[in-house]
Amino acid sequence: MLFIFMGPSCSGKSTLADYLKSEKGLQVYTGKDYLSLAKNEAEAWKIFMEKLTKADDPELSGESIIYIITEKSIISRLPSFSNAIHVKFTADQDVIKERFTKRMRGNLPKPVEMMLERQVNEWDDVACDMFIDTTGTQGELSYTDNLAALAEKIIELAHSR
Repeated sequence: MLFIFMGPSCSGKSTLADYLKSEKGLQVYTGKDYLSLAKNEAEAWKIFMEKLTKADDPELSGESIIYIITEKSIISRLPSFSNAIHVKFTADQDVIKERFTKRMRGNLPKPVEMMLERQVNEWDDVACDMFIDTTGTQGELSYTDNLAALAEKIIELAHSR
């Protein structure tokens, strides 16, 4: 199975990916992690695309992979996978800024704030199979309290294909 988790920074992609990695044994690649696969970027990308293509094919798939994307420009570099589950994450801009401020130890420089605003807006028109808004709570549960349920929904969606 191949999962593409996409969306702005601090929208919950890595949180759910880490849960799926620990609970279901999925392999997780973030951003340019693929560079570790070869000595030069072109060769590493080629090897990585072969891994993703294999994960996308139910008959070949031995390994399930989550590829986490924060930059929308990466989407255009990906081939048209036939079975991949595209999960788009978002949250309110103020929530994302608050989360990122914690990541930056309380300081959010203006250029970083502007980058976060751009990231949130640029994902609006990207199609997906599942949309997850991590802004607030659902009933009495927070996003992190719902990880098991969200993980099961994603796995069910993959099995329904």
